[in-house]
Amino acid sequence: MSRLFDLVADAYAMGPAVQGGGQGGGTAGMISSLLPLVLIFVVFYFLLIRPQQKKAKEHQAMLDSIKKGDKIITAGGIYGVVENVGNTTLVLKIAENVKVKVGKGYISTVRSTSEED
Repeated sequence: MSRLFDLVADAYAMGPAVQGGGQGGGTAGMISSLLPLVLIFVVFYFLLIRPQQKKAKEHQAMLDSIKKGDKIITAGGIYGVVENVGNTTLVLKIAENVKVKVGKGYISTVRSTSEED
């Protein structure tokens, strides 16, 4: 652990010579040191945050459009037909005389009527 502190101390000792009584670079130095952080945030936004928000909006729109008679698949892989739609839950018919109440958030996809069981 002591070796790590020695390396850090050496790195500070080898830093650029600062002129002007300890004021290093001014505004230009501050901007150039913040620029990489800003660029990293922009890259993360366009590669991670924005696509995830788009996917969440599409999923919410799909959940809002579910109606009685739709064929769906739950996140657990259960295939069913919507019997009743509530605010936060659905009643699915998964077999003859077998109905299950499922939270809307656990609906994975809505199947098209042309797909086979």
